[in-house]
Amino acid sequence: MEVTIQVPEDIAHQIQEKWGQDIPRHVLESVALECFRKRILGESQLRRLLGFETRFEVHAFLKQHEVPFYTLEDLEHDRKALDQLAL
Repeated sequence: MEVTIQVPEDIAHQIQEKWGQDIPRHVLESVALECFRKRILGESQLRRLLGFETRFEVHAFLKQHEVPFYTLEDLEHDRKALDQLAL
């Protein structure tokens, strides 16, 4: 799917000053981060969307943007699963 957005020229210039010429990549990364934060996308989907080869690249990307890839909720879920396996 291709998505097009309209940005006023003055705002586009302001964004270009901050992000450089690759605005589409920055927008894609911003959407991907938000979708990951809201658990719309998982780690493997994020990897595919952003064209990373490995999950370690995904982890580095998330760390760079201060987004945890393993949350306390994940830990609690894993603990419960381990408890059930131990029975």
